[in-house]
Amino acid sequence: MKLSENGVKLIKTFEGLRLTAYRDDAGVWTIGYGSTHYHDGKRIRPGDKLASEIQADALLRNTLGQYENAVNQLVRAYMTQKQFDALVSFTYNEGTGALETSTLLIKLNEEDYAGAAAQFRAWDEITDPTTGKKVVLETLVHRRKEESKLFLTA
Repeated sequence: MKLSENGVKLIKTFEGLRLTAYRDDAGVWTIGYGSTHYHDGKRIRPGDKLASEIQADALLRNTLGQYENAVNQLVRAYMTQKQFDALVSFTYNEGTGALETSTLLIKLNEEDYAGAAAQFRAWDEITDPTTGKKVVLETLVHRRKEESKLFLTA
């Protein structure tokens, strides 16, 4: 499966657009629509800049394949397009390792769709780069709620 245009819009909405590299809430260097790496695998670094929204969109679209592939490879249960979009959004934000080791994936592969949807809420924390402690991030609470809602949409 491939991420739909609605899925791309979902990611863009939550990530926002920044043309200059910045540290995200977890302290990771990020640019464009939440990209932490360029399409060649190089990490975003301080001082990096994108020329335009078009370049940020191209970076997003050029790196989406790894997240789509991860969801396609890890999920054995039937998925709708909306479920796939929600899972790619989640994986784009959390990384492929998070999905691979998650109860969300276990529940989904057991075809417990309601149980899987409820697991999105477990991923609303970051490790504060200053204190090293886990803290709930309101933007993640909102994002996980929307991903779960999309996941359950017929």
